[in-house]
Amino acid sequence: MTDAQPTPLNRGASRLNHAVYDQLKERLLEGRYPAGERLSTEALRTEFGVSKQPVMEALRRLSGDGMIDILPQVGSRVATYDLREVEDFYEMFGGFEGTIAGVAAVRRSTEQLVELDLISGRIGALRSEKDAGIRARGYRTLNRRFHEAIHLMAHSRIMADNSRRMWDLSDFLINTTGVPQPLSSALDQRHDDHEKIRQAIHDGDRRSARQLMEQHIVETVAVIHSEVATAAEG
Repeated sequence: MTDAQPTPLNRGASRLNHAVYDQLKERLLEGRYPAGERLSTEALRTEFGVSKQPVMEALRRLSGDGMIDILPQVGSRVATYDLREVEDFYEMFGGFEGTIAGVAAVRRSTEQLVELDLISGRIGALRSEKDAGIRARGYRTLNRRFHEAIHLMAHSRIMADNSRRMWDLSDFLINTTGVPQPLSSALDQRHDDHEKIRQAIHDGDRRSARQLMEQHIVETVAVIHSEVATAAEG
């Protein structure tokens, strides 16, 4: 006896669950909700025009992603992390991304190098943008594309899939600091880091690519602290 095939209703419910999850996740990655903010299931259900089930399922998945804390008898809130936890994350993340960059330096194709160059050029063009919001949003999008291009060079699905989850958490940590345009003022330095990484990959220099990428990622903590301090002084 074979397993019953899912009904159209079940498939529709699954798509709805994914849609609510994707929208809430994007809001968290964009910093729409600050760390510690309470998220009302009822308010979200009303806003999205859905039943409670898709919202609760989305919150459960986001809890698994490390972006939501679900508190028994209380509800859900945006996850908060102390300084030590953030530092630990970027130490781990830096080592992982460094490994990928090192592998990419010896596996990349000519076509992939061209794509990386194009993305880097677009990030460089953002430096002349005066609007801090546009700089911040543009950098977040293009930064992910820059690093994803390097992931593709490694030709490793395991590396790419695990890195994608880490990048989501990194964006979350950066964008829930309370700073309106995170990394906007650090764009020049971040782009300079990218250029050094890009050159090492072009040169096929595995060791340099790994070291430069690890340093670039780990230093994100210092950049976050600087942005928060600057915002507080302002």
